[in-house]
Amino acid sequence: MATVNLNQEKTRFDIRLSKEQKMFFEKAAFLGDYRSFTEFVIKAVQEKAKKIIAEKEKIIASQRDSEIFFDAIVNSSKPNNKLIKAADKYKNHLTK
Repeated sequence: MATVNLNQEKTRFDIRLSKEQKMFFEKAAFLGDYRSFTEFVIKAVQEKAKKIIAEKEKIIASQRDSEIFFDAIVNSSKPNNKLIKAADKYKNHLTK
């Protein structure tokens, strides 16, 4: 998972909230012992973003793995001599 470097060049992010939303979020920031409303918002958004990205990357990797697996099954080539000999050796081992 990618990490976020918070020491990069700063930029602004403006958002409009209702008074009720702002008061609610400020209360959460205060009760959560955050230094500021801004710190609370940044940490909350960052945490949610990490979860979303991790989940989507997991799904994408899972889909890619499934495609590779099923492609290998559907488009498999005939077994070579080494594989045939290994299978025969295994079968003989089971019957002993």
